Amino acid sequence: MVEYRIDRRSGIATYLQIVQQTKQALRLGLLQPGDRLPTAKEVVAATAINPNTVLKAYRELEREGLVEPRPGLGTFVRRSLARPGAAADSPLRAELAAWTDRARAAGLDREDIAALIASVLDERFRDDDTTTARAATGESTVRNGENG
Repeated sequence: MVEYRIDRRSGIATYLQIVQQTKQALRLGLLQPGDRLPTAKEVVAATAINPNTVLKAYRELEREGLVEPRPGLGTFVRRSLARPGAAADSPLRAELAAWTDRARAAGLDREDIAALIASVLDERFRDDDTTTARAATGESTVRNGENG
């Protein structure tokens, strides 16, 4: 079962932190279809947040088709976001953990590492995002006399 950790200083709405942490657990394979999410009461007891905040997060996850409420039973995972290379026990994760250890040994702290990773992700996915945006608007580009 997932355990939510709320960072009140993050600037991210509490319900969004729950949504993001649930999606992360789904991507890593820590939550599988059929698994029950903690009840609002359990989350409130562990995090001292308002029960309506938990319910708002669960409604958002339901709207996205990731979970479904079952009256009297709880909220259950409908589908996974896991991909083989992103599993908690994948070789890619082990490589990233080793890289993170090297970065820490080089003197980088958590924020430095997060900024470095974010900048590489932005750089590597920039072309994908531009292509997706163009496709969504029907825009095409012309480069070197060819349609792109």
